[in-house]
Amino acid sequence: MTHQKPVIAVLYQALAPPMYGGVSKPPKPGGYRDSGADVAYALSRGGFKVLTPVNTPDPADQNHWCYPDTEEGILTAVQQGATHIWANTVLFAEHPLQTSILLNPHASSLKVIGQPPICADRFDDKAFTNDELRRHGGFTLPRSWSVNDPRSSKGDDVSLQKSLDDVIAPIKESDYPIVAKPVRGRGSHGVKICNNAAELREHTAYLFNESPQVLIEQYLKGEEGTITIMPPSDPMSGLDQNNQQDRHWALPPVIRFNHVKGIAPYSGNVAVTVNSRAVTGEEIERDPAYSTIMRECEAVAELLQTTAPLRIDIRRFGPDTNFALFDINMKPNITGPGRPGREDQTSLMGLAAESLGWDYLKFLEYVLGSSQGLGKLREYQNSLNI
Repeated sequence: MTHQKPVIAVLYQALAPPMYGGVSKPPKPGGYRDSGADVAYALSRGGFKVLTPVNTPDPADQNHWCYPDTEEGILTAVQQGATHIWANTVLFAEHPLQTSILLNPHASSLKVIGQPPICADRFDDKAFTNDELRRHGGFTLPRSWSVNDPRSSKGDDVSLQKSLDDVIAPIKESDYPIVAKPVRGRGSHGVKICNNAAELREHTAYLFNESPQVLIEQYLKGEEGTITIMPPSDPMSGLDQNNQQDRHWALPPVIRFNHVKGIAPYSGNVAVTVNSRAVTGEEIERDPAYSTIMRECEAVAELLQTTAPLRIDIRRFGPDTNFALFDINMKPNITGPGRPGREDQTSLMGLAAESLGWDYLKFLEYVLGSSQGLGKLREYQNSLNI
């Protein structure tokens, strides 16, 4: 069977995510243009047809390789002949990929590499996702509390001090240290370990300034890692049959170290190559905790019915204990080497892929092979029935 060779256009984040209950995911500076350019450049060097907004893109200029994720930007790429839209951006329910009437004529023919917008929208809320996974059962999770700023419902006359006292009252002294973070975050933004009630009160007050809801979690003291879960392959993708997968499957875990104040630093500040490594096959065979959490992560992706790589952060409760999953990343970083000056660039997903012997292009080919029709993504459903 012959397959149409894809014509690919990569999107960057030009649209700010909407506010939900006063909470919005902070946009990444540059809108993922850097990794989008990495993807587009690597695919073009690998023999794929890649559309660009300029006729002769400069490999060193990230602005030359990607289209904005606005309705106009997507339509421009489609009108120029794109058959595949690589959505290297934060998706949400109101995104043009979900709602644009002008894209309706292309719903059956246009392929998208990315999560269903409604899926990304629902499960980017960490508190909501944690609650749903607990309700379903079968997953190892840290204890957590989702707290709301009482001032948002009672009015500004309620003092901040009284509000914070109410928030931290259920937290026992024995629960510390504890982690407080935004419910819709990016990287390590706003994530802090609090060692006592005073620190929790101070950091929660800081987070309430940007969000009326905060997630407080049990601090897991053991080894930290992250697991990439690949989506099933599209049978019509053109991937070699031996390389196709009909289920969600985990890449080897990547272990994080050299934390800053107990938190793994954002990869934009510290390259992942200096504080992360993939777990070897021998380590996975020797310690069943790795296989156990890999299967749990695959089950999460299956429940959520993700259609693009998902990255789930994990951490042991203590030395040599089992892992818990504590953060689900709907839009993980996909930086990779190739462009001038970026030869040493990679991502946590890239490290996992390298442990299987894949280079950056091979990893991108697998991701491309999971593309889904736009119409199918718009009809998204998941196994949690939410």
